[in-house]
Amino acid sequence: MTGIRIAVAGALLIAGVRTGLAQLPEHERLGTVHFETSCSPRVALRFDHAVALLHSFEFGASIQAFNDVLAADSTCAMAYWGIALSRWTNPMVQGDRPVALLQSGLQAVSAARRMSGRASERERGYVGAAAQLYDDFEHRDQRARVTAYERAMRDLALREPADTEAQIFHALSLIASASPADKSYANQLTAGRVLEALWAKQPNHPGLAHYIIHCYDYPPLAYKARAAALRYASIAPDAAHALHMPSHTFTRLGMWKESARANNRSRQVALRNGSVAEALHASDYAVYAYLQMGNDAAAKAILDGLPALAARFDPAAITGAAPGSAGVFALAAMPARWALERSAWAEAAALEPHASAFPYAEAMTYFARALGASHSGDLAKSRASIDSLDAIRQRLSAKGESYWAEQVNIQHLAASAWLDLAEHRDSAALLTMREAASREDATEKSAVSPGPLAPSRELLGDMLVALHRVDAARAEYRATLEKEPRRRHSSSALGASSHD
Repeated sequence: MTGIRIAVAGALLIAGVRTGLAQLPEHERLGTVHFETSCSPRVALRFDHAVALLHSFEFGASIQAFNDVLAADSTCAMAYWGIALSRWTNPMVQGDRPVALLQSGLQAVSAARRMSGRASERERGYVGAAAQLYDDFEHRDQRARVTAYERAMRDLALREPADTEAQIFHALSLIASASPADKSYANQLTAGRVLEALWAKQPNHPGLAHYIIHCYDYPPLAYKARAAALRYASIAPDAAHALHMPSHTFTRLGMWKESARANNRSRQVALRNGSVAEALHASDYAVYAYLQMGNDAAAKAILDGLPALAARFDPAAITGAAPGSAGVFALAAMPARWALERSAWAEAAALEPHASAFPYAEAMTYFARALGASHSGDLAKSRASIDSLDAIRQRLSAKGESYWAEQVNIQHLAASAWLDLAEHRDSAALLTMREAASREDATEKSAVSPGPLAPSRELLGDMLVALHRVDAARAEYRATLEKEPRRRHSSSALGASSHD
């Protein structure tokens, strides 16, 4: 079937209305997408609408939209492919998916395969690639499956050079499978060249602007995403993630006012659509931006609203780009940021951790508690919090979550260094703090976070100031700003302004 190119905007009525299929959402602006399938012609516009939602990571809505396709054409194998990719949720998430999510995704892949006899060879390639994400998930680790998905999408893109959607999904898989330790950014740069060339030809495609931002979401590359960041929100203004995603670039470039504005708009749309995890994720980015501007009142207003948001939050729900883990992360991160960014050590020491299925989120509270307790003289509490960090690191390592285990290890080292300093072991403190900084330099922050609670090089600078080594401290603050431009604490320490 030759599909009909559509702009997924305005009130569009598909040909299958007489069969009982409802009208597409009125005035929903999601950008321009076309995905050719062998499904019934009467579901062509509905399918394109579902893929547009998928490209902006509106996963709950895309699952519903693909199910609407199946309601009109129960033989459409590619609708199950779309459900499988939607149930994988955000491909940038480093942590393992919950088993229930993997099981539901596998069911969708199995359904697509059962129908594949009616699908084209190209469509079977899409389904086979998606299957790699779920294949033998009980025994194969996630990284192996993500890498296998990238290889399968690469093969499909090579076989189907005229299929721009195959090129786009392959580029996304390159970004998602990139190693956080690869400072050459080989995957990202390769993907970026493909995406930018396609975006020049399809400037209203939501996935292209979106994935360019993800592609360059690294300090040395962030400037390359500026055009996409400034454009994406206007391409898909009814997608909460499209409103939030530009703030990744704004954060990398120290554009605090733009970041706060983007995330406030995203929170409003996310809450209107019932995506609480997305609202929490945007809130964390907004709090970070406000703290960098020195607008404590605006940051505190968001924090004061957290109990109401938490009461509505279901970590198991699939809604927007932010999975449940991102909501849990944000709920732990914001109070810790609020205390540490203001050097409110007693407040940091008093933070209460909350256990969850995502121990790296709990670790942030223990990290803030450890730093707060060391600075305020409660060394027993600091020591206990450091022990908890080590226990979490071990749990993550045992589960094979190497990325998060290393992030918690960095926190453990930094907290240990400050306890050493409080106990007058100055040489040991500096040695351990330098190791934390080196390890942090060797990795990348997760997209779930706008930045570390306290960058290790900045903490090293603070430690050097405490030891009256001001010139050495200034070098560390400058190094921090290379990675975190216009960060308030380091900027202030150097006498520069971090305000927009």
